[in-house]
Amino acid sequence: MTQLPRLYAILDRSCFPDSVTMFICGEAFVAGGVTLLQYRNKTGSPRLMLEDARELKRRTDKSVRLIMNDRADLCLAAEFDGVHVGQDDLSPEGTRKVIGGNRILGVSTHNPEQVTEVDQTSADYIAIGPVFSTASKTNPDPIIGLEGVRRARALTRKPLVAIGGITRANCLSVIEAGADSVAVISNLLLDPRKSAEEFLRVLR
Repeated sequence: MTQLPRLYAILDRSCFPDSVTMFICGEAFVAGGVTLLQYRNKTGSPRLMLEDARELKRRTDKSVRLIMNDRADLCLAAEFDGVHVGQDDLSPEGTRKVIGGNRILGVSTHNPEQVTEVDQTSADYIAIGPVFSTASKTNPDPIIGLEGVRRARALTRKPLVAIGGITRANCLSVIEAGADSVAVISNLLLDPRKSAEEFLRVLR
């Protein structure tokens, strides 16, 4: 079974004015102790995404696992460690056929029915959310709260990643509700190295 660190950092390209700024932030995450990092770009061209991904890999320590959001083909091309897909992307099994058996596969879910469905697939971990209100999505799914995390935990033995509005103030309550890991975007951006260190201190 895939072991996940408590903190799952996400680099969302839309949060940065340019790629270089994003790379510098990613390096700060790693310096702060991050060991699992997802590259997310919902609007860029495949060529730009691949360029970003390859440069991110070049700048990142080999001990850090890199996850590509949505694109199984770019995961392979950039030699990332895994891919994360949503409900509207390629199916988990279709994604698995592309990436093979050795790369990490994560799948987003938003309700108990989806958790149950993904639990039957070859996904290595299941993401559940949004736990709290989030500004990272234009049309977010309904908030599930801590009770939604508890329900998801009861439905699967796969590693569970909670996402959505998670901060240093509430992350421990999410872990206590049953998540193995918390995925964070916005709350890591201000002073990223220090923020990562503080998250890891709280989650220890």
